[in-house]
Amino acid sequence: MRQEPARHSGPSHIGGRRVTSRKITAAAATAAGSRRWRGAAGSAPTAATADSLGMAILAACAAWVLITTGVRGGRPDGILLAVLAVAAGYAGGRIAGALLPVAAPCAGALGGIALAAAAPHVTPGPVSSSPLGPVGATAALLALAAGAACCAAWAARGALRTWLRLLAAGVVVAAALLGSSAGVIASAGIVLCSLATALMRRRGLVLAGLALTAAVVAGLAWTVAARVLPEGLATSLEGQLGPFRVRMWRDAEALAADHPALGVGPGRFGETSPAVTEGLLADAKPHSALLQQAAEQGFVGVALLAAAFGWLLFALWRSPRSTQVVLTAGATLTALALVAAVGNALSVTSVTVGAGLLAGITTARPLEDAQEQVRPGRSRPSGAGRG
Repeated sequence: MRQEPARHSGPSHIGGRRVTSRKITAAAATAAGSRRWRGAAGSAPTAATADSLGMAILAACAAWVLITTGVRGGRPDGILLAVLAVAAGYAGGRIAGALLPVAAPCAGALGGIALAAAAPHVTPGPVSSSPLGPVGATAALLALAAGAACCAAWAARGALRTWLRLLAAGVVVAAALLGSSAGVIASAGIVLCSLATALMRRRGLVLAGLALTAAVVAGLAWTVAARVLPEGLATSLEGQLGPFRVRMWRDAEALAADHPALGVGPGRFGETSPAVTEGLLADAKPHSALLQQAAEQGFVGVALLAAAFGWLLFALWRSPRSTQVVLTAGATLTALALVAAVGNALSVTSVTVGAGLLAGITTARPLEDAQEQVRPGRSRPSGAGRG
């Protein structure tokens, strides 16, 4: 009969040297830690590429504003301030997210609630008694607050996570108390999406779905302005949006069709819109970021606006944070994009700063994680896949 070779659990001899099983295990652990460190370092160029891409897109947005102003005239200060606000918020968020991955988004959530409740330029009141009103900014701030609270909850552990989830639920209650129905819908949707991220592992597919959702809503707003929808559906949507908002959208679409390359110039919608010049509305904005960009900066401006949103989602895809934090931030920024597609949210500086701040916090690598990655002897469970 064939005999099996004897198996020895004792020391082995490799290259003439006596090696114990303990040494083999330690060597394997060291090699695994080294591979993890090299993998983390190998992902750094991709993160740097995302940052460089974002800065290039923001610089292109600022340059295009100056170009259209030089050709058409106008007031570029508002758009330049928005670009600067996003860049500053993103840079500040990267620093705060690295130092305080839980406290920073928690403070952002509380700040968003306070701004929505106290700031006179975003709360419903005498200013918003006009047919349109700046209610979209209130909904945007509440959405950012809910998203920040949910991101802080996923970054926390133990009982603190439960308290932070209660804070996120409190944002929904605050939206109801402020009378912002859009804020209630947006913040409640973000909280539910954040809870659902516990079941998701492929962040790339989900982020692609969020981008598609934003594109569909933006396209729907454009079709309403262009009068290409069937009569029954168009009447239903116009009833929900209101006749004044639809009138402004159609003016913006007509201006974009007449000036597709450069638009009419930054800040000049109020001077060229028939609804504004006839005195029907005092607000000189079309209450849609997409249509305002098309009317004032042409289709190149629309492409740059879409590129900026795509960059934020791409930066989240390459983020070292957990999939739950990434997808919660993606859902929040998508909700902000939906509000901006039908409102004036991006015209408020606190909203653009908050969007950049949230993106920066959720794409920053916490210092404690970076310190553990350079210790090859310590092993950490890897996060969910990027998809």
